Amino acid sequence: MGMKIFSVFFFALLFLASPFLQVARCQSEAEADVAEAVERGDLGIVGEDVQDFGDPNYSSAPEVKTVCVFPKNSAKCPFYSELCRFQFSGMTVSRSLKRQSPTPAGNTATWFLDKCRNMSSRPSTRFMASLLLLLFYSLADSFADLPSQFQAQQELTDINKSTILPTCPCRRAATLLEMDSKNGNECPKNITEASQIRHGLTLLDADFFNDIKVLEIAKGAKEFNIPIIRTNRKLVASINGGLHNPSPLVFNPEWSKEQSQGKASRFNHPSASGIQRPINEEDIAFMSVLELGELIKKKQITSEELTGIFLKRLRRYNPVLESVVTYTEDLAYQQAKEADKLLSQGVHLGPLHGIPYGLKDIISVPLYKTTWGSTTFKNQVLNIEAWVYKRLKSAGAVLVAKLVTGSLAYDDIWFGGRTRNPWNIEEFSTGSSAGPAACTSAGMIPFAIGSETAGSITYPASRCGVTALRPTFGSVGRTGVMSLSESLDKLGPFCRNAADCAVILDAIRGKDPDDLSSRDIPFGDPFSVDITKLTVGYLDDADMEVVHVLESKGVKVVPFKLNYTVDSVQGILNFTMDVDMLAHFDEWQRSGKDDDYEAQDQWPVELRLARVVSAVDYLQAQRARGKLIQEVKENFNVDAFIGNATDWERVCIGNLVGLPVIVVPTGFKNIPNPPPTGTRRRTTVNTGIYAPPNHDHIALALAMAYQSATNHHKQRPPIDDLGPNDTIPNHPTVPTPPRRLHM
Repeated sequence: MGMKIFSVFFFALLFLASPFLQVARCQSEAEADVAEAVERGDLGIVGEDVQDFGDPNYSSAPEVKTVCVFPKNSAKCPFYSELCRFQFSGMTVSRSLKRQSPTPAGNTATWFLDKCRNMSSRPSTRFMASLLLLLFYSLADSFADLPSQFQAQQELTDINKSTILPTCPCRRAATLLEMDSKNGNECPKNITEASQIRHGLTLLDADFFNDIKVLEIAKGAKEFNIPIIRTNRKLVASINGGLHNPSPLVFNPEWSKEQSQGKASRFNHPSASGIQRPINEEDIAFMSVLELGELIKKKQITSEELTGIFLKRLRRYNPVLESVVTYTEDLAYQQAKEADKLLSQGVHLGPLHGIPYGLKDIISVPLYKTTWGSTTFKNQVLNIEAWVYKRLKSAGAVLVAKLVTGSLAYDDIWFGGRTRNPWNIEEFSTGSSAGPAACTSAGMIPFAIGSETAGSITYPASRCGVTALRPTFGSVGRTGVMSLSESLDKLGPFCRNAADCAVILDAIRGKDPDDLSSRDIPFGDPFSVDITKLTVGYLDDADMEVVHVLESKGVKVVPFKLNYTVDSVQGILNFTMDVDMLAHFDEWQRSGKDDDYEAQDQWPVELRLARVVSAVDYLQAQRARGKLIQEVKENFNVDAFIGNATDWERVCIGNLVGLPVIVVPTGFKNIPNPPPTGTRRRTTVNTGIYAPPNHDHIALALAMAYQSATNHHKQRPPIDDLGPNDTIPNHPTVPTPPRRLHM
C-alpha cells in the first residue's frame, strides 16, 4: 500500500509539472469515446471565441480560448449551445488556437482532434501522456472513494435532474450525445418550436433573438399575453364595426397650443332671395339647398312634394347607377309632413327645413338596415340613432335613402354591384362614398353625407363632378357610424356648391358627447371672410383657372410647396387605418367571414397584413405621424393652398394631419376613346382648396368666391341623353382598376 501511495505522489508531481495534461486527456479519452462519432461526422466544432456565447469575462482572460464541440444534428439546439462550453488554459494549446487561421471547411471535429494529435506527437509529449495514463490507473485503484475530478457544469434547463459534464471538450461532447439519446426528442422538439416561432418573428422584423430568448417569448406569451388578449377581446371585440367601446386615445389635429374656448356660433348664411319655382321637375332637382330652402320657406313647394320628386328620381336612375341600398320612403314622408306642419304653424327650423337628403350606409338609422355595403351585414338593423342623423333631423331635413358604401367602406364595390359615375356611366365612381357622390351628381338628392378615412370624399367627388367638403378631423360627431380608424374617420357633405357645404357643415358640426374625438370648433363664418386679406399658395398641379379667378378677386396668390422630410407617409396611413380597422373587425376575420367579402384583393388582404403589425411598430408609426404633423405645421405659411385633390400622397398627408379640403369642379374634358359618332359623356376636372385644421371657413370662402365667377358646378350629367349613337353595354368594356385604398 505504501508503494502505491508513493507511486501516486510521484506521478502526481509529474502531473503538476506537465503543460500537456489537457492534450493528453483529449487524445486518450476522445479516441475511446468519440472517434467513431467523429468519423461518422456526427460531431462538429463551432466558435473560436468565448464572445460567440456572450461571455462578459472573456476580455479579462485573453489567454483563455473557448471552443464548442456539439452533435451536428443538434447544432441549433440552444441547450447544447449553453452546455458545450469549455476552456483550454494550457498555454501551448491556447496559443495554437488563437493563432490559427479560420477553421477550414469540412469536418471541424476531425480538424480539432487533429490538433490534439499534432500537439501530442512529440516524444516528450507521448512520454508524458503515458505517465498520465499510468497516473489515472493508479488513482483509480488507490483512491476509488475520492470525489470525481470532473467539475460540475451548467444544468440542462429542460431536464429536471442536474447533469455533471466533463471538462474535456471531446468527452463532454460525447456526454451530451449520450444525454440526448437518454432524454429522447426533447431538444429536437425545442429546435422545431424555436424555428417555427422565429419564422413568425420574421414577419414582425423581430428575428434577432437567440433560440433561448425565442422560447422564453413563447412561454411568456402563452402564460401572460394570450390570457390578457382573450379577456380584452371578449370584453370589447365580440361585436364588429367599432360602434361601442371607443379607444380613449384621442387624436386632436389642433395646431394651437391654446385650446379653443367657448361655443362656436352659427354661420350667418345668406338667403336666396328672388327664387321662383321652376316648371320642370328636372330643374327643381338641380337647385341648390339654399334655393330649395327658399322655395319651401316661401311655400312655393311643400317638403312632401319635394320628397316625392327626389324619391322618383332615385328609383328612376338607381338601376343604372347602382347607388341606393335602401329607400326610407315611409320615414321620409313622415318627416316631410312634420316639416310642412311646423311651417304651417309658423316654425321654420332653418335652411334645411324640409330638404331631402341621403346618408352613406355606414350611418345607422333605427328600424332601417345599415348594411355597411357588405354581404355579411346586409340584413343588419342597428337600434342606434347616429349623432349626425339626429343633427339633421333636428334641422328639419328629410331622409329619403340610405346610399351605397363600398363594402366595409372600401372602394365602390358592394354586395349589390358597383356604383357608376353619372358623367360617364361606363366608369365606376371610385371611393366608398360612391352612393352620396353619384346621387348628388345625378340630381337624385340635393345633398348627402359621406365619410372619408383615406380618400372616400375626395375621390368620388372628383370623379362624379360634385362639390364636397372633407372637414377638419373632429368637427362632426361619429356616434352610430361604422368605424375604420378612430383617428382618421371624418363625415362630410356632398353638395351642388360650396355654399351648400357650408350650410350642411353648420348643421352637423359640434361636440358629440359619445365621440371623444369630436370638438366644438369655433369656425369663423365662411360667408363673412374677407378673401382680399388672404395669401393663398398654389402647387405645381393646381388648376390655374382657380388661381387666376381668385387673384382677380383680390386674393394674394403665391407659388407654394408643401415640404416635409417624412418619407413613409403612405405606410403610416396604411398602418394606422388597417390596424384600427382590424381592431373593429377582429371577430369578422377570426370567424372566416372575410371569405365572403366582395373583393378579395381589398380588405381581406390588408387586414391579414395588419394582423402582424406589432404594437411597437404601430406606435412608431404614430410617432412618425407626429413628426409629419409638426413639419406640415411649420411649412404651412399661407392661409390656404390649391392643388390636386386626388394626389395619393397628398390624400394621405391631409388625412394624417387632419387638414380640411374642399373639392371644386373646374371643367370637363373628353373621355378616353370616345365613340366615333361622338358622345355627351365627359371626364370631370377639379381641384382642391386646402386649409389648416379648424380653418374650414377659409377653404369654403375661397371655393364660394371661385364658384361665384364660374358655372362648372351647375352642369348636369348626361344620364338620359348620352348622344344620338352612344350606347353603354350592360357590362362596361372600359376597365377601371381598383384603387389601393381610398376609404
